[in-house]
Amino acid sequence: MDFTNKTIWITGASSGIGKAVAIELSKEKTDLILSDINEKGLLEVAEICEKNNCTTLIVKIDLSDEKSIESAARQVFDNKPKIDCLFHFAGISQRSLVSETPLFIDRKIFEINYFGAVALTKAVLPGMIKNGGGHISATSSLVGKFGFPYRSAYSASKQALHGFFESLRAENIKNNIKVSIVIPGRVKTNISVNAIDKDGKKHGKMDEGQDSGITAEKAAKIICRNLKRNKKEILVGGKELIMIHIRRFLPRLYYFLSSRIKPV
Repeated sequence: MDFTNKTIWITGASSGIGKAVAIELSKEKTDLILSDINEKGLLEVAEICEKNNCTTLIVKIDLSDEKSIESAARQVFDNKPKIDCLFHFAGISQRSLVSETPLFIDRKIFEINYFGAVALTKAVLPGMIKNGGGHISATSSLVGKFGFPYRSAYSASKQALHGFFESLRAENIKNNIKVSIVIPGRVKTNISVNAIDKDGKKHGKMDEGQDSGITAEKAAKIICRNLKRNKKEILVGGKELIMIHIRRFLPRLYYFLSSRIKPV
């Protein structure tokens, strides 16, 4: 797929991988719609993108609020009648034990990571079908492939994305809707710093492993290259990605390793 002159809606565009992907795509003279709850961050990203001769539209969105999603969709459709791509990068992580985590935390994580992505996809999908096709990507995680300590709701929300978007792909092959799932491992962003604890407050610490991960810019290059190829699953990271194969082929080793994670 050639992204030149395509209209691409990116969520989570104010920071991390979403920001890096937006900047990477702006080099291809795309028409970008940048969304996030952090409007100030979006303005900074838009300024960078526009220096690459790219047009941008900033649309603030709160993926935990259905009305905000509906409002954002109306704003976009009023300005952009055709959306070629919808790339989901917004999300929130977690650092807390199951036994200590009240249910409202689980619900909050699912509202943003799962229901927010689903709601926005359902808003955009009919127009894509009417216009003859499109490309949608969701961002999962390494722990979207297996459970992991201190990330129960986060892991569950990411695994739910696989079920939804794989179903979406199967249903819409005839409609020329391409679906990719991005699976990052350790990428050096603030996702662990901004993760929520059992009280719903910021974790406030960078994970040791994540601190040594690949940069968001390197991740963005890998992601964009594979989105162009219509890769259905895009693995992004370093040697930690071997855990996917360990879980599949050596489950006893996975059970042993996952039980030995250091307390957060």
